[in-house]
Amino acid sequence: MTLIAFFLGGGRTSMDLNVGEIVKLKKQHPCGSSEWEILRVGMDFRLKCLGCGHQVMIPRKQVEKNIKQVRKP
Repeated sequence: MTLIAFFLGGGRTSMDLNVGEIVKLKKQHPCGSSEWEILRVGMDFRLKCLGCGHQVMIPRKQVEKNIKQVRKP
């Protein structure tokens, strides 16, 4: 982001994540997998663990902070 965009109210931009993409997070799930499929995008994300199928709702800010890698399906 440019300095001009920041001063014009751009602030911090959120990541462009879409339903169906696979994200690798910094910490592993207790089942041992660190890869999750995005099922819902908004203020909260619904993620499905690719190891065991468990689904969780996590705030956008927390997901964006903990992403290591994004893969297209």
